[in-house]
Amino acid sequence: MNKKGIIGISAILIVVAGYFIIDSLLFDGIKPRVIDENEFHANFYSSPETENKTTVVLIGGGQWGEYWGAEIAKNGFVGLSIPYTNVEGLPELPEEIPIEYFENAIKWIGQQPEVNPGKIVVMGASRNAELALVIASSLPELVSGVIAYAPSSVSWANTVLPYNSDEMKPGWTYRGEAIPYVPMNKISGGDSNTINTLKYWEEGLNKEEFVKDAAIKVEKIKGPVLMFSGKDDQVWPSSQMADLIETRLEENNFEYQFKNMQYDDAGHLISGNPESNSEARTGTMTIHGNQYSYDYGGTNAGDFKAKQNARSEVMKLIKNL
Repeated sequence: MNKKGIIGISAILIVVAGYFIIDSLLFDGIKPRVIDENEFHANFYSSPETENKTTVVLIGGGQWGEYWGAEIAKNGFVGLSIPYTNVEGLPELPEEIPIEYFENAIKWIGQQPEVNPGKIVVMGASRNAELALVIASSLPELVSGVIAYAPSSVSWANTVLPYNSDEMKPGWTYRGEAIPYVPMNKISGGDSNTINTLKYWEEGLNKEEFVKDAAIKVEKIKGPVLMFSGKDDQVWPSSQMADLIETRLEENNFEYQFKNMQYDDAGHLISGNPESNSEARTGTMTIHGNQYSYDYGGTNAGDFKAKQNARSEVMKLIKNL
């Protein structure tokens, strides 16, 4: 090799080494370890010195799961951000999702030295809060608590999501059987370019003959239940459903701690990044090729205040479990 070649390679090595040095100096968070084994996919967050600590399994993954996974790990605990759709090898649509997928992940994480297997909490927001409650109710020997933002008191059919398949199916299954659900026609748009999703879900809760069977068996949970909802949630009636969960727990003499935290001037976005107070006030959905907007509810100030308080409550539960 000539002198110019050696100089060129040396320069490249210096640049690469400098990149990693600068990266390590600038990065003050917790980098995840990608887990792709035992038939599940997740990002594992833990600092090197962590051992035998409370773990939070973040249902749904994505940016939400990545934020919380890193935050939980920075506080000395363990986070597992676990998607269940839209990753290679996973289902494309959130329908007929087997609870065994999460069972495998929870069993795996319970065997890791960083984790106390008797202190594993599941956490989710909106429909992922619904799923977190179903997981904790189905796997009481593996799960030691639930944190649910904008929760649901029942399991819903797949058809509540406009992009899911048209054939009605359960959202979740366990041991080859459907988790009982409230059957729903797909939400439809009208002449306006806006859509009232709150009314749609409220009508579903009025289907008493189905709601009774579809109610999540929260009394089976063996650990604390912490719920957050915005009183002005315009996406779905999360405060009403949180109250239904509380009533069921009380009627069944639930022996663990539960909190039903509800916030004035807050809407469906209270599960967002607690550091951010600039959230969009409306969302969009596409139905039959047409785009409609819907209201999240709440205000920027109300959501921010709720998110800050909820974050404190989350960390308090993790620390005191």
